[in-house]
Amino acid sequence: MAKAQRPKDTNALAKSIVDIATGEQEDKTTSDAIKAAAAALGRKGGLKGGPARAAAISSKKRSEIAKKAANARWNKEDD
Repeated sequence: MAKAQRPKDTNALAKSIVDIATGEQEDKTTSDAIKAAAAALGRKGGLKGGPARAAAISSKKRSEIAKKAANARWNKEDD
């Protein structure tokens, strides 16, 4: 399958980007198969990363990280 080309003209490219962002036009530069493969690869890494990190750090360090995250979550100021 041939890859769709984006316009070379700056104004036409800008309009194309706006149309894609607003849903008036579908982005045809990336196929669904490529998107699915990238998502699967990212998930595979994510499934490995968490347990590997947990095994690599001590429970004390994990506790410090959790406390810092909780403080950041609960002590943020409203705008």
